[in-house]
Amino acid sequence: MTISEDLQGRGLRATPFREELLSLLRAEGLPLSHQEIQGRFREKVDRVTLYRNLELLRTHGLVHQVQGLDGAWRFCAHDVSGPGCPGNHVHLLCVVCGRMECLVDQPLPRVAVHEGFEVEGKQLVVYGCCSGCREKKTSQGEDGTC
Repeated sequence: MTISEDLQGRGLRATPFREELLSLLRAEGLPLSHQEIQGRFREKVDRVTLYRNLELLRTHGLVHQVQGLDGAWRFCAHDVSGPGCPGNHVHLLCVVCGRMECLVDQPLPRVAVHEGFEVEGKQLVVYGCCSGCREKKTSQGEDGTC
């Protein structure tokens, strides 16, 4: 299914900006902040336009968000059958550099829910130290733990 078909299938107009935004998030494969997204566009992007479109894509199930250590929201493409992240997955968050990755093959724990509560999605953030930060600490003569 093309990005245009995904947008139209959710009742959204397939504008060039939305197509490029969704394509960028799918290609990146990891959660990006607003600033990171703006920096990856070929042309200057109006911040308000970016925020509005991310929120629109989120409310229509094409993008999901997760909060980083700095409090900034990061966004991933929600694409169960394609290159983006499925909605129910684990995020790995480095407590040193703040880099966040999607771990899509890791099953989430089962959660008992109260009667009458309808689950729309699950998300888990695991905090730790990425391999790059551990290697950096080791090369600086430290033990490599964060």
